[in-house]
Amino acid sequence: MNATPGTASVALLRTIGAPALAGKIVLDVGVGFLEDGSLWHPDVSLGEEIQRAFPETRVVKTLCTIDRKVMVAPESLEGPATVFLSGEDAEAKTVVRGLVTDLGWADDALLDLGGIDTARGQEHFALLFMGIATATGTYEFGIRVVLPSAAGSGSQGLPRGQGAP
Repeated sequence: MNATPGTASVALLRTIGAPALAGKIVLDVGVGFLEDGSLWHPDVSLGEEIQRAFPETRVVKTLCTIDRKVMVAPESLEGPATVFLSGEDAEAKTVVRGLVTDLGWADDALLDLGGIDTARGQEHFALLFMGIATATGTYEFGIRVVLPSAAGSGSQGLPRGQGAP
């Protein structure tokens, strides 16, 4: 698990070494904040940076859209929240899905966003997360993806598993 400060994660993982990480699954929860509150990696995600630096490592980004207390206590929320998964390796995402459900998250709370490039959305949510925390006075909250009802949508939508252009 990478739970290191996002501004130092790649350098810290390099001290372990690419050979030691080859073939391993790295569950990445890190986000790189600078002192001014902006993101260290505005054009990519830390998950992508780790994947590029360690191409033989199976990186899965998850749990970075919730507070550390909520990560391990989803039942502390008043209702269900969504946890996102991003990564290139389907088997690695299955393993991480199991770990997250072991923490108490319902399987239907997990949403696979696709490849590691989708980790950008998870990490950039950190800026909105801080705004919500300031507005509510707490870091202990979740977000939920709410889809339209079958009867009321009327929109065509995207084919499942395909992002917006």
